[in-house]
Amino acid sequence: MRIRPIARHDIEGLKVLARETGVGFTSLPDNHEFLIAKIERTLAAFEAREKSEDRLYFFVLEDDSDGSIAGCCAIEACVGSDAPFYHYRLGSLAHSSVQLNLHRTLDTLTLCSDHTGNAEVCSLFLREDWRRDRNGALLSKVRWLFMAQFREVFPNKVLAEMRGVFTPEGRSPFWECLGSHFFPMDFEEADRLTGMGQKSFIGELMPKFPIYTPFLSEPARAAIGQVHEHTRPAVAMLKKEGLRWEGYVDIFDGGPTVEAYIDDVRAVRDSQLARVELIEGNAPATERPSIMASTTSMADFRASWISHGVTQDDDGECHVRLHRDEAGRLAVAAGDYLRVLAG
Repeated sequence: MRIRPIARHDIEGLKVLARETGVGFTSLPDNHEFLIAKIERTLAAFEAREKSEDRLYFFVLEDDSDGSIAGCCAIEACVGSDAPFYHYRLGSLAHSSVQLNLHRTLDTLTLCSDHTGNAEVCSLFLREDWRRDRNGALLSKVRWLFMAQFREVFPNKVLAEMRGVFTPEGRSPFWECLGSHFFPMDFEEADRLTGMGQKSFIGELMPKFPIYTPFLSEPARAAIGQVHEHTRPAVAMLKKEGLRWEGYVDIFDGGPTVEAYIDDVRAVRDSQLARVELIEGNAPATERPSIMASTTSMADFRASWISHGVTQDDDGECHVRLHRDEAGRLAVAAGDYLRVLAG
């Protein structure tokens, strides 16, 4: 398996992913024209043909045995640059009466765009047949290696929006209790419009004043800051990297937004550059790789698991040994550099 930037010929594979993601996966709507535009925007980003803050870096996970597209992930270099990037901020308001000697503190949700200007890791999806062999970890962590290698094109902070709670029938308790009263459409239509970049209606129709959560139903309150069952592995990996929930939730399904300073993310901090050395033969099929490696060229970016760790010579330079098949998968030669990360 290897990670690479999406290409024009991947459109049919991307459409399959879009159909399989399911309800609540906002960033990958099943719309041919939109997906074509996403690919073109990605090509412009990797070729540095647009401003840094407008760039989308979209990757696919490819099974190099037959070229199948097994999953995808992406990085938005800067959110909110073209349209407001809305969340609810969970807070509280205190009320007191001196005369009655009473004091109450009530939880609230307030519409905000506090994350404008941050980077976002998004669009992580892995098809069911490939949910094995640490493919999910490869998809999730490759974005940190990319950000570490090209740190200059990203801002100080990064966030990730997590899909919220849905019933087995695909209904969102949070939406049904709150959002449905402000938008004359069902969840799927609001989700589709947002995914396609049509976000102005949010600020136009949502309430501008704090919403007291005790007015919400019990299922809606219970959904605040909780994730979809299929999203739990993804949020667990993000938390291991140091991202934390700071009280921001999605305005449609109530799912949490986790965040961190990019330089504090474990994989960004711990990754390092190493010079490639080639060894004969292919990697042992029975060996479980524990080292992730990515190339240092943006236009030809590749990433995969490799078998051997990093060594250091007497001059302090790091080296990494690659089998022939591993080098071919990454399209590197002896003397090239890779960014590597253990685990």
